[in-house]
Amino acid sequence: MSQADSALVNTLLDALNNAYVPYSDHPVASIMECPDGQQFVGANVEVAHYKGLCAEASAISAMVTAGQRELAKVYVMGPGEHLCTPCGDCRQRIREFATPDTQIMVISRQGEVLKTYTMETLLPDAFGPEQLPQR
Repeated sequence: MSQADSALVNTLLDALNNAYVPYSDHPVASIMECPDGQQFVGANVEVAHYKGLCAEASAISAMVTAGQRELAKVYVMGPGEHLCTPCGDCRQRIREFATPDTQIMVISRQGEVLKTYTMETLLPDAFGPEQLPQR
């Protein structure tokens, strides 16, 4: 397996440690990287009514707030050594800003790239903006 860049891993670990997960104790961190190299970091945030915010949604919100609209790479890190892939909702959120070339990588806490996906392998036959009428 390949190793992710150490600075990227450290950023993910920092976000993982900042996740607010008092109910599940399942921290997740994510980085959204745009084609120009700009990166946006997110961590999951749980709330008492169980409708929290996923790490990927958190990072995408920061990306959109900064005016970015396209993803080159997505990095996700969970609490263990197992694959911590984006949930179904986040797969659709990623799809909104992904291109066919976008890479989605699941990273271990030690920085190993556990698996790399394309949008097609992560969410095959996805519904996207092009299926909606243009305004």
